[in-house]
Amino acid sequence: MSVADRVGADGSAEIAGAHEKRVTVALFAAGLTTFAAMYSTQSLLPSLSAAFGVPPAHAALAVSLTTGFLALAIIPVGVLSARIGRTRVLIGSAMAAAALGLLLPLCPTMDTLLAVRAVQGVALAGVPAVAMAYLAEEVGASGLGSAMGVYIAGTSIGGLAGRLIPSLTLGLTSWRWAELTVSLAVAAGAVWFARTLPASRGFAARPAGVGTLLGDLARQARAPRPAALFALAFLLMGSFVSIYNYLGYRLTHRPFGLSEAVVGLVFVLYLAGTAASAYAGRLADRRGHHRILVVSLALMAVGLAVTIPDHLSTVLIGILLLTTGFFGAHTAASAWVGALAENRGAASSLYMFAYYLGSAVVGSAAGIAYAAGGWIGLVACVAVLFAVAAVLTATLSPRSPARAGTPEPRPSGQRVGVQQ
Repeated sequence: MSVADRVGADGSAEIAGAHEKRVTVALFAAGLTTFAAMYSTQSLLPSLSAAFGVPPAHAALAVSLTTGFLALAIIPVGVLSARIGRTRVLIGSAMAAAALGLLLPLCPTMDTLLAVRAVQGVALAGVPAVAMAYLAEEVGASGLGSAMGVYIAGTSIGGLAGRLIPSLTLGLTSWRWAELTVSLAVAAGAVWFARTLPASRGFAARPAGVGTLLGDLARQARAPRPAALFALAFLLMGSFVSIYNYLGYRLTHRPFGLSEAVVGLVFVLYLAGTAASAYAGRLADRRGHHRILVVSLALMAVGLAVTIPDHLSTVLIGILLLTTGFFGAHTAASAWVGALAENRGAASSLYMFAYYLGSAVVGSAAGIAYAAGGWIGLVACVAVLFAVAAVLTATLSPRSPARAGTPEPRPSGQRVGVQQ
């Protein structure tokens, strides 16, 4: 039972509401801070290629290594949070990642920078590993979709800041000063988050051995709908990061020939993700998660196709549609995982593991497609992933034969969000 359920039953719904508001604001700050750190090098990739003499696929490791090591750390960090508390892990993660970010401008070689980014990925893992479980414990089920939407809106603004701040700074100075500027902003955001986050009220320590942990993870991975949602997280996040990883290279080269500072303005389109996250969360609570997933995936596919012509206006429209669709899909899928899960900590860990593993694996491998076929090669690669995602989404339909007569179990004693 969530905090809102327990406290509301005692006639103190107003207190519960105030607590949930503080939780939501704090997690917004967490998403903003950690995602700004996570993607602080993405808009700098062309500059890193030039500064260190490395090809695009090598430079893209400055993003892929961070998300890859983050993915590997998510499950262990989730276990740690179950032992020592969600808030300790959340705050420790944000502060450590901010401190490591301040070392990046000092890196003398590309290999050193990649090593720091890998360690920063481990430090960052605490927020995405714990945020979903923390929200599920602290926020009433009827408002979980909306709260998740606000958190993901924070991640979208953080992603925008992490890309926009350094790219605009590049117009005045080098990549080192650009990275320092965004790292200082991240440090300020981490302090804001640490001062805002309220203590847990719904947390109960669950010390568990390795056997118990593996059993919990295996049960969640075997459940048909959660497993499909984990796979969707891998495919959609990998596709989305791939597009943004190589977008800067396309726009700075012919036929566009834009400066890196101007290209950075393209990341303002990330604001579409902010609006889409909050709106999709509310719609998922009312209309059902599957419907929002279908619409969002279709929007991503249309956006991908629109980016193909070598016209700046169509590229921008396509990126806008793809960004809107991605954040809508992520909001619906992550909220659905929280609603379906018997063990929310294990389920959220697996979801975020798949999510960031997709970013690392697909985001890096897509460089091969880009090197071989340019933007068309990248679009073809992502289109294949979208086709697989469409098949998975179809299996999630309440009308799917695979789902008929096999409803997902509801966690005992918990209210859940809208299910389909």
